[in-house]
Amino acid sequence: MEYAILFLPLFGSLLGYFGKSFTNYFAEISTCILVSISAILSIIVFWNGIQNGVYGNYIIFEWISSGGFTANWSINIDPLSSVMLVVVTFVSALVHIYSIGYMSHDPHKPRFMSYLSLFTFSMLALVVSDNFLQLFFGWEGVGLCSYLLIGFWYKKETANNAAIKAFIVNRIGDFGLAIAIFLIFFFFGTISFEEVFQTSSQFTDTKIEFFGFESNLITLICIFLFIGAMGKSAQFLLHTWLPDAMEGPTPVSALIHAATMVTAGVFLVVRCSPIFEYSQVALNLVTIVGMTTAIFAASVALVQNDIKKIVAYSTCSQLGYMFFAAGVGAYHVAMFHLFTHAFFKALLFLGAGSVIHAFKDEQDIRNMGGVRKRLPFTYLFMLLGTLALTGFPFLSGFYSKDAIIEFAYLKNSTLGNYAATVGIFTAFLTSIYSWRLFFKAFHGPYNNKKIPINETHESPLVMLTPLVFLGIGAVFSGYIFKSTFIGNHSNEFWQSSILFLNDIKHDAIPLWFLSLTPALVLVAIPISFYFFITNPNVLRDFKNTNLPLYNFLLNKWYIDELYEKVFVIPAKKIGSFFWKKGDVGIIDKFGPDGVSKLVKIISNKTGRFQTGFIYDYAFVMLLGLSILLTYLILK
Repeated sequence: MEYAILFLPLFGSLLGYFGKSFTNYFAEISTCILVSISAILSIIVFWNGIQNGVYGNYIIFEWISSGGFTANWSINIDPLSSVMLVVVTFVSALVHIYSIGYMSHDPHKPRFMSYLSLFTFSMLALVVSDNFLQLFFGWEGVGLCSYLLIGFWYKKETANNAAIKAFIVNRIGDFGLAIAIFLIFFFFGTISFEEVFQTSSQFTDTKIEFFGFESNLITLICIFLFIGAMGKSAQFLLHTWLPDAMEGPTPVSALIHAATMVTAGVFLVVRCSPIFEYSQVALNLVTIVGMTTAIFAASVALVQNDIKKIVAYSTCSQLGYMFFAAGVGAYHVAMFHLFTHAFFKALLFLGAGSVIHAFKDEQDIRNMGGVRKRLPFTYLFMLLGTLALTGFPFLSGFYSKDAIIEFAYLKNSTLGNYAATVGIFTAFLTSIYSWRLFFKAFHGPYNNKKIPINETHESPLVMLTPLVFLGIGAVFSGYIFKSTFIGNHSNEFWQSSILFLNDIKHDAIPLWFLSLTPALVLVAIPISFYFFITNPNVLRDFKNTNLPLYNFLLNKWYIDELYEKVFVIPAKKIGSFFWKKGDVGIIDKFGPDGVSKLVKIISNKTGRFQTGFIYDYAFVMLLGLSILLTYLILK
């Protein structure tokens, strides 16, 4: 069964790509069926783990063996990987089904379905790994597939640029991860998770020289691991690729943001908790970056107008929550939020795709509105997704997001209190921008001048069915799994897959603190309706009087512009210099171009002897004979 979970998506990818020679229908159906079977088997494995504690490590084959170094290709099933299996395969299966309708008019749909399945396989290979090398293989596979899917509509320049940007920015993080793996292998002598985690406590006092500075080995490894996680999970300063990734088809956005790729960074940090627990410096860094990302992305989302980019920044913000949860030592809470987030975020993206479909590819929320009666089912599911994202009481996001804030508060440290404060304020901002999207998309007057309102229509059943399952998850997943993931006896579920050096506090929290976040979330609803629907002129006047602040947020804190001036433009100038002076001026000039030019000159000179007159040829023969005789005489 474990083998089928991993390899069915890979087999589906091959069938999808080569099955197009039969029919497009065969390609899309085969990929959907195989990934769906993988999802069902993943749920069974997850449930067996909860009920019976059935886990295991299955070695497929010995991958590398050189001297004392070995690396296996394995399927490691433990509580942590079983959670990820459900998230990845369940969301992926629904995205596959949704894509049948969303991509129905695309001539390259078989290739698209194939890429989706390959994406799923790469993520599965990552989460079931039992060593850093297999993890890195899946890590890079996910990066490659994201490049293929983001740039799927490669004839669009913006899509190509977005794919390249995602690939390059992630290479920065991947370089950090590679350095961490090299350090682990060099000092630990192994890349096996079990062996590294068991011996990590022995290196807590080990110092090494790194670029002229004495550094703690464990701290250094953790920092480089986290740099890798920052790239994949789009944390502050390495986040710039994520909003641009919206240039890909909407199902890709749902898969990237809910189940694959961006969750890989969180998984990496939680998987490596037996290392991070021995470096408070690294954990503090994770907390600071996480809460910075949360507040940054939420503030930027307030003023964005592209429906997909708003949801994308919400992903970035929620990932920040997960990281600062891990930073304060609440790894299980981070995983709980990752689990619930997968449902409502996939629901929001696919719901947004349904809205875009209804408006014939329009993505600007300023050109929407007034269609709640035209799109009743999409309206309902977007409402559920919005409520869950904002942390509305008793929906999935309420249990996981509030738990992060509570555990940060229980940390009873200065940084923990800062994180809790930022978390509360970010929750308020999340509610504001989420309801802004919802109200502007469905309420108020109809604002689209290109498409008559009677031409907008509900999505087909094949696109709505996945929303039903995701809606159920968005409503009930938090309540059902709260005690399993973060309850008083959650250690019994997580077992040794997560290390807690310090006991996680479950102390009583003041009632005022418990009620603060839900109160702000609820208050944000009428506030949003008033400012965005009832009296939008108030915000318009505020914007006009605070243009620097508005432009600051609209331009995403000018991070992209900063990178353009600091890195992109200098890199282009250096590249242009070496191209003109090095390639063209030296290598080409004295290499292939020089040789060809010399051959041309010689050819032109020798060509002059080709006159057609016998006396010229006789003269040349005589000259040659004279040279030969002279040589022989002198010899």
